[in-house]
Amino acid sequence: MPYNIWCSGCNSMIAKGARFNAEKKHVGNYYSTNIWSFTMKAACCKEEIVIQTDPKNCRYVIVSGAQQKTEDFDIEDAETLALPTDDERGMLADPFYRLEHQEKDLQKKKEAEPMLVRLQRISDQRHSDEYSLNKSLRAKLRSQKKRVAEEEAASRRMGINIRLLPAAEEDAAAASQVKFSTKLGKTRRDKRALINASSIFPGSFGFPVANKKITGLETKRRKISAAAVAYTFREI
Repeated sequence: MPYNIWCSGCNSMIAKGARFNAEKKHVGNYYSTNIWSFTMKAACCKEEIVIQTDPKNCRYVIVSGAQQKTEDFDIEDAETLALPTDDERGMLADPFYRLEHQEKDLQKKKEAEPMLVRLQRISDQRHSDEYSLNKSLRAKLRSQKKRVAEEEAASRRMGINIRLLPAAEEDAAAASQVKFSTKLGKTRRDKRALINASSIFPGSFGFPVANKKITGLETKRRKISAAAVAYTFREI
């Protein structure tokens, strides 16, 4: 597409540079130059768009199916120079017109000269020594390749198939605040909770598991005491 257009079928914009499979036809001549017609279908709504070449004005003309998008730019916002119109070009050929506007043109030149000089100086600094620029770029590329190779080797040592980014202080601080729960720590917490829930007085109603353990210990103690008394009587 030679320029931005509005589709007549669905009023969608088709951007400049969009590619189409068009049917090319020879529809006439402008002197010895052929006039070609391109017929294509819009991808948005299948509207048929016809565009022709205009050798007289060196442009493309929309015949049907769309209309050209009108785009106006402010010269100051776009930071461009205003080109003279056809009437102004004709006036510039008049020596009296040039003499009358010579002072204004010189004033514009003085105002634009500092900017042009600054741009030229920046361009000279950037492109003055091509060998040094090439050398610095190649050194930067070698260091970058070396860093990427080291990161990939470190990832392979850790068994990771992707390249990790360099370590940062924020990541290290966030990782240090993470605490992982282990089985040993869980067992200790369970035992501590069991002790806190059990009663310090024997035979009192406390946590069921704690009472069961205490009862078992008391039974073993009674058996040991009974065996000791029986052995004492046997010696007597």
